[in-house]
Amino acid sequence: MNMPIVQLLVLAAIAIFLILRLRSVLGTRDGFEKPPVQASSRRDDSRRDFEVIEGGPDHDIIDHAPEGSPSAKALARMKAVEPSFNVGEFLGGARGAYEMILMGFERGEVEELKPFLAGDVYDSFAEVVESRRQQGLTIEAEFVGVREMSLVEATFDEVSKLAEITVRYTGELTSVVKDATGTVIEGSPTSVKRQKDVWTYARNMGSDDPNWQLVATDE
Repeated sequence: MNMPIVQLLVLAAIAIFLILRLRSVLGTRDGFEKPPVQASSRRDDSRRDFEVIEGGPDHDIIDHAPEGSPSAKALARMKAVEPSFNVGEFLGGARGAYEMILMGFERGEVEELKPFLAGDVYDSFAEVVESRRQQGLTIEAEFVGVREMSLVEATFDEVSKLAEITVRYTGELTSVVKDATGTVIEGSPTSVKRQKDVWTYARNMGSDDPNWQLVATDE
């Protein structure tokens, strides 16, 4: 057998050996492949973490009322009756209601506010507006914004399902009072004044009517 044939046979044998060796290595479960038990462990850990979060305190409540306080318990009972109720959303609506009601009162437009006011609150507002009219007074007011706002108290009657939430506001506005001749007798169009109010809203939880009514005002 001549030398070139011998060299070809040696090279072929080496090539076959390398191919078989490579297939043997690729067919194993060694290297960087992670054991299935570790993946299962991670899934179990994630499930446990989720259960802890799911069973934790309701931050929608404790962000606005101390945990375990009568107000926090009342808010939790409101949610039990009406799961869609959200404290943060309520306070967002209460912020808008403050501007709407305050400006409507300042400008004497109380008739438009009637659906949002309890009967005695409406009567009180209407009486003040009528007194101004009889004196020939007009008020020009502009709302600047709510500087501070917080939930003061929440109560819930299990029998009637009546919920009441009291909110403290510090609002900023400009206000000018003019007499019948147009003379400014109080205030300034450029001077911003702060006004503090404590308002209580009420609603029967679980009812079809989603609107809260202003049932009491204080300073």
